[in-house]
Amino acid sequence: MTDESAAYPSYAPFLGTFTPRLDDKGRLILPAKFRPQLAAGLVVTRGQERCLFVFPMAEFQRMHEQIRTAPVTSKQARDYLRVFLSGAHDEIPDKQGRLSIPAPLRAYAGLDRDVAVIGAGTRVEIWDAAAWEAYLAEQVEAYSETAEEVFPGAF
Repeated sequence: MTDESAAYPSYAPFLGTFTPRLDDKGRLILPAKFRPQLAAGLVVTRGQERCLFVFPMAEFQRMHEQIRTAPVTSKQARDYLRVFLSGAHDEIPDKQGRLSIPAPLRAYAGLDRDVAVIGAGTRVEIWDAAAWEAYLAEQVEAYSETAEEVFPGAF
């Protein structure tokens, strides 16, 4: 394995936008494209901008190892960990690819019926559909202006 290939995980990144609906029990049918990477287990937790983050178990464990090294003396680190981990829910999707989203997480993200499920590279994000559309419309304005700033030399 070369140094370059070590920098890129051997999984396919989560890509695309899907618009499933939550059922009456708060379950979401995961997009078929995402199911193979999530079938062995996943963690759903609070994300930023009032969405939910869904991590494959291995990615969540990698992240947890990284964030647990934060100094316990840092109030900012303690606050982040508390919010991030206290809402975390681990699960194995059922045979139909359904994920149960606990009521507190649905309330946090404002999820009712219509949702947007987006691929965000190493994770999946679940948004209220209207909130996602509003966020995307706002961000598209700055998208082309920030590419060079965020990813220097990539474009």
